[in-house]
Amino acid sequence: MTLNRALFVALLLICTLWLALPFGMAILWSLVDASTPWTPDHILPPAISLDRWRNMLGNPVLQMALLNSYLLAPTAALMTLTLTLPTAYALGRIPFRGREIARMLTLLPLVVPGFVTAIFLTALLHRIGFTGSRFWAVAFSHALLFLPYAIRILSVSFEQVRQDHIDAARDLGASPLARFRVAWLPALKPGLLAAFLIVFIQSIEEFAIAFILGSPDFTTIPTLLYARLGQDFVRPDAAVLSLILVLPNVILMLILEQLLRSANPSLSSGKG
Repeated sequence: MTLNRALFVALLLICTLWLALPFGMAILWSLVDASTPWTPDHILPPAISLDRWRNMLGNPVLQMALLNSYLLAPTAALMTLTLTLPTAYALGRIPFRGREIARMLTLLPLVVPGFVTAIFLTALLHRIGFTGSRFWAVAFSHALLFLPYAIRILSVSFEQVRQDHIDAARDLGASPLARFRVAWLPALKPGLLAAFLIVFIQSIEEFAIAFILGSPDFTTIPTLLYARLGQDFVRPDAAVLSLILVLPNVILMLILEQLLRSANPSLSSGKG
């Protein structure tokens, strides 16, 4: 009991330092009154105001960045799933020599720093002339960048499809569409939801490709955050942008958890 309590306290302390403290500081900085700066001699902001939020949310540049980000993310996620399915099916359902090596190779792009990938991918897209539309160029780049996540998730999902269910549906005379609905979809649904939302969140938070390939015409929330925190260094505005960027993602992760539990009851009941 003492060890369990000590581990619980340690976990609580880590969560506080890792999550609560940064979130708390961001919230406090976003509420700093512009007329009364928050100086080091004050533990808390001397004056609280919502002016920063009103100014930022009313900024046309931020509104365009929000529109771009929340159109870009689902587009990139759908493109990623479309590109992923054939490879994930092969890795999950077709036995062949070197399959485990192929799985490892699909994860190698995650090792490369984001800016390196962004620079070379941008150069490639410029060379083939696929930069006429900044939106579609960034969306396609995000789809390629996040393929490893989706391939890994969906290849495992394809492995979970039970062959006896497929054979039973076929023996009962089910059409290909009906077999997919009753035998494939229940096992694939959690992976599809997880892959979609993970790519969605990654796309919203991605900076390097959106900055290099999208500048100067295409602005997203991370590129706008960089301008506020990097170039201009307006910390309260950056705090507002950080919360605007993070809070929807937290909500999406909670939705993902509920969707996964509803799609696969064994996650909540413990029965496989």
